[in-house]
Amino acid sequence: MKALRWHGKEDVRVDNVPDPKIEATGDAIVRVTATAICGSDLHLYGGKVATLKEGDILGHEFMGEVVETGSAVSNLKKGDRVVVPFTISCGNCFFCNQDLYSLCDVSNPNEDIARSEMGHAPAGIFGYGHITGGFAGGQAEYVRVPYADVGPVKVPSHLPDEKVLFLSDIFPTGYMGAENANIKEGDTVAIWGCGPVGLFAMKSAWMLGAGRVIAIDHVPERLRLARSYANVETIDSFDADQVYEQLMEMTDGMGPAACIDAVGMEAHGSGAMTGILDSIKSSAKLDKQLQHPYVLQQIVKCCRKGGNISVPGVYTGFLNMFPMGPAMNKGLNWKMGQTHMQKYMQPLMEKVEQGDIDLTAIITHRLSLDDAPEGYKIFQEKRDNCVKVVMTP
Repeated sequence: MKALRWHGKEDVRVDNVPDPKIEATGDAIVRVTATAICGSDLHLYGGKVATLKEGDILGHEFMGEVVETGSAVSNLKKGDRVVVPFTISCGNCFFCNQDLYSLCDVSNPNEDIARSEMGHAPAGIFGYGHITGGFAGGQAEYVRVPYADVGPVKVPSHLPDEKVLFLSDIFPTGYMGAENANIKEGDTVAIWGCGPVGLFAMKSAWMLGAGRVIAIDHVPERLRLARSYANVETIDSFDADQVYEQLMEMTDGMGPAACIDAVGMEAHGSGAMTGILDSIKSSAKLDKQLQHPYVLQQIVKCCRKGGNISVPGVYTGFLNMFPMGPAMNKGLNWKMGQTHMQKYMQPLMEKVEQGDIDLTAIITHRLSLDDAPEGYKIFQEKRDNCVKVVMTP
């Protein structure tokens, strides 16, 4: 089969590789009919995930048709259309039984690697390096799906792929990001980042009762989409002083009650001091160890005292210059983590079916799997007003 494999920093290629096979009785083999490039895939593309190995198959947003099942799979059969969560969860461990599926204690076979870096192992993740299990990803023609009775959700025949594909990650991630912000009826919510997760967090904030939603970014086409698709107010800047001043003006000096970091470790700061710090870290080869918390610095400064901070944006290492003192003294509440996908997929599928949200509106580029390397370049460079790339094998 064809699959997109990582061969080094900013070097991905579509190669011919062996078809996946059933390895355990709970496995299913899925023929991929649609897959997407996630913003967090760019972390791998740029070599920022240390446990990626040459030849690894990328991709964790995918769906398709079941073509084979292991003997223990009872919920799925050959021919079922399914959307597959990016996290792999057993469904029966201490954490899964508390709906904390991304913290599954069983699905990650590389627990030793994860423990050495984090202290404990998170769940397995498709196509995201060996710290999360080394599972082959979904930017391929076929995928082996472990614990197939627990993860994949059947897709009604009347819903086309593009209507539900983003249930595999970014819609539930945006929704959980908004839910983690503990939004109360009428709250002002500020969201940093107008990429796909940020856009779905905005839509979700309205669903959860926000009275006002403000989006922060500096990419014109993303800001336009945030206004037209998510009906939000916008701030066109990532400059810390400008963002703070505008948010204080817009909230009469109080600050937003809830703040969401939908950017993560790829944020870039501005100003002389951040430039100096970046130069020092680059020359000392500390970039992988000390990531840039520019958005978190802004959020801590801007958030209302006693407010809530949610972090769906991906971080993989350690942060430098994190404002712990201000965060503590302002009494800020924090919640973060990978998405507990199996908790959210079916309820959010119902919102799609009911017409509460159109997930297709953020798609800007449709490519074949053969064009995946170019898709990564377009997405990374934000060329051609790129917001979201969907591919078909």
